[in-house]
Amino acid sequence: MLPKQKKKNLIEKFKEHHQDTGSASVQIALLSERISDLTEHLKKHKKDFHSRRGLLMLVGRRRRLLNYIKKNDPQGYNKVKKELNLK
Repeated sequence: MLPKQKKKNLIEKFKEHHQDTGSASVQIALLSERISDLTEHLKKHKKDFHSRRGLLMLVGRRRRLLNYIKKNDPQGYNKVKKELNLK
């Protein structure tokens, strides 16, 4: 779970309009943060296979959202990818 302030900062950084909290770019940013937290957890707890499955589901969800943005808004895709240092 992300702390409220960190989540708020991510939403502010990636929102597309002043009331935006759920656009694809915001969702990708939030998922990326959760993925990095889970990755750190799994480095310490190598045998936590339930969390590993959750991580893989989050990565798949982020991939689908990235594909959606790439198809519908190529400039936004490049911006999100660059900001989050994604491959």
